[in-house]
Amino acid sequence: MKTLSDKRFIALVAAAVLSGGVTALADDGKYDDHSDHERARHALEKGEVRPLADILDSVGGDLGGKLVGVDFEREDGRYVYEFKVITPSGRLREVYVDANTAQILKSEDE
Repeated sequence: MKTLSDKRFIALVAAAVLSGGVTALADDGKYDDHSDHERARHALEKGEVRPLADILDSVGGDLGGKLVGVDFEREDGRYVYEFKVITPSGRLREVYVDANTAQILKSEDE
């Protein structure tokens, strides 16, 4: 069960994604790098991605540590949330999740 502080953290991360606090890779060139939040908002409005809070509800327990950051990227023709997680052993892990299906695509320890 999520505590209130967990829900607040998720809300803050979601707000950061939609307000420009994310980084993204170049996609079709329609948006430049300084408008990442526009890319995320546009994809959400078009129904190409699910809201970050929904994705976190689906996969949050499977991330394997404490969430410390989120990037929004276009990778291999699809949008991906890249979650930065600190594992219980203190290592940084990047977990890539399909922004539409909530499927975990890959996980890499840094």
